[in-house]
Amino acid sequence: MAEHLIETHLHTTHTSKCGWLKAEELVPRYKQAGYDGIIVTDHFNRTTFDYLKIDLHDPRVDKVAAFLSGYSHMTAAAEGTGIRIYRGAELRFDESDNDYLLYGYTDELLANPEAIFKMGIAAFAPIARGQGALIIQAHPYRAKCTPAIACYLDGVEVANVNGRHPNFNARAEEYAQQFGLIRTCGSDCHRLEDIALGGIVTSELPSDSFGMMRLIRSRNYQLISDVRKMTLN
Repeated sequence: MAEHLIETHLHTTHTSKCGWLKAEELVPRYKQAGYDGIIVTDHFNRTTFDYLKIDLHDPRVDKVAAFLSGYSHMTAAAEGTGIRIYRGAELRFDESDNDYLLYGYTDELLANPEAIFKMGIAAFAPIARGQGALIIQAHPYRAKCTPAIACYLDGVEVANVNGRHPNFNARAEEYAQQFGLIRTCGSDCHRLEDIALGGIVTSELPSDSFGMMRLIRSRNYQLISDVRKMTLN
């Protein structure tokens, strides 16, 4: 049975201020590295909307469409390549510097960013889960981050392979194991040197973003923390 390699954590310059790379730079490099799928997890926070020059209080602006610019560019760039593009998000609330990877969400869930940023994880989690979305805390032990109370999480990114930050992945693994949380791995790609460092390997390649959420929820995959060496763990 074929194995499929999927990136779970990636940022584009189209949406994320900290992203350096355009879709046209990312897709062919991931294709060359042997990936079959990419989840675009651009930052969903106040900095992003400042970067996009969007007034969060302007009702005339489709804020979700603006946020999904990176995903849209990646989808267009991947056409004809065989790589499937899935939409995700990396959400940050006003209450802390914690980041949460969000998978399988509807436009409705993110339609009012101002309200979301003010909510915090405790208020947001039941709303997101009520709509079927999945919440994975990214790099919970990175500087300025702390692991959220486990009842608000579906999972933890136990292997963030971005080498520019001390991520203390072993501690994230311990936290996930302690509370029986879903485990993920991702490259946290922002720059050229971050491309194709990690992800998941699975026999299933979901057809859409909701299928991807269901795959992650199923835990029916392996983590791969060094794609260039193809070392499974």
